[in-house]
Amino acid sequence: MAVVVLAMKETAPGERRVALTPETVRKLIAAGATVLAQRGLGDGAHFADAAYVEAGAQLVGDDALPQADVVLCVQAPPTDAIARLRPGAALVGILQPDAEPARADALRAHGILAFPLERLPRTTRAQAMDVLSSQAGMAGYKAVLIGAQLAPRFFPMLTTAAGTIRPSKVLVVGAGVAGLQAIATARRLGAQVEGFDVRPETREQIESLGARFLDLGVSAAGEGGYARALTDEERAEQQRRLAAHLAGIDVVVCTAAVPGRRAPTIIDADMVAGMRPGSVIVDLAAETGGNCAVTVPGQTVEVAGVTVAGPLDLASLGATHASEMYARNVQHFVSLLLVDGALAFDWTDELLARTVWPQVPATAPTSGAPA
Repeated sequence: MAVVVLAMKETAPGERRVALTPETVRKLIAAGATVLAQRGLGDGAHFADAAYVEAGAQLVGDDALPQADVVLCVQAPPTDAIARLRPGAALVGILQPDAEPARADALRAHGILAFPLERLPRTTRAQAMDVLSSQAGMAGYKAVLIGAQLAPRFFPMLTTAAGTIRPSKVLVVGAGVAGLQAIATARRLGAQVEGFDVRPETREQIESLGARFLDLGVSAAGEGGYARALTDEERAEQQRRLAAHLAGIDVVVCTAAVPGRRAPTIIDADMVAGMRPGSVIVDLAAETGGNCAVTVPGQTVEVAGVTVAGPLDLASLGATHASEMYARNVQHFVSLLLVDGALAFDWTDELLARTVWPQVPATAPTSGAPA
């Protein structure tokens, strides 16, 4: 019997992305799966039910949840939906099971094989499945557009009959995927852009995008490409130099985040007070506490004349393209579970073994449908 893959309609407030697109429906069917899509699944991302049907999916309601061997989602479903899943079913998405005890308890109680894709090892082989990277790219792009909208200035240099308008100065803090996309987007809009990261090896990436690397004279180079912890003296010197530099910046985009941990506070209240009125801070890390001490998650506030935005779920603002990328990531991961059209769990594969939550089940099946 074919493996049944079901995509759930998202229920989180404001979430418009989907874990399945008509394109990935076709690929999953080609891999031997029967694909079910909840009615209205793609409405928020502008994928019509008719497109799913044309691609070969069957439209279903909530009553189909117990039929699924593999369930796809973006954000974790509510606990009552988890309770309706078949014991042993595989749940794939950005699940963050440790963030909510009730969710973790429901997954354990009902014997669900949870695959939180935020736990996926970030290896070369896993790049096609890396949801954190694909969604961070959209978030970085949208963050700069928010900054441009909130700023009381043009981003590009303009020469007009009324005189020359100097370009805005934009500083992007953090040179991960989101930060690099933010740098590229701000450059496309014509701003004068700088990038800052505690890892000196990011200089080449920042400069390759046409931005200037902001060197604060403190190196946090560590082993394996990770930053080491700064000493108290180093951190104080870094903060002093950053505070002085922020006084001349028009828009700051903060993107420094650590998966599974609170975001580091990089811009304190005194730094905000030292910025010139009309400046803007867009804090991409708002969902995990924020890189700015005065950020209010989900709100845009004004502090000492500086506008500070703490947008949430930024990737959802670009729901169509974000969904296309996310769905491809998910489809590539699910392909690891489908062997010759049957469901199989190869626990010697590090991508499965290190992603499954909470750990490889001692009695988990290695092949066939989940027990």
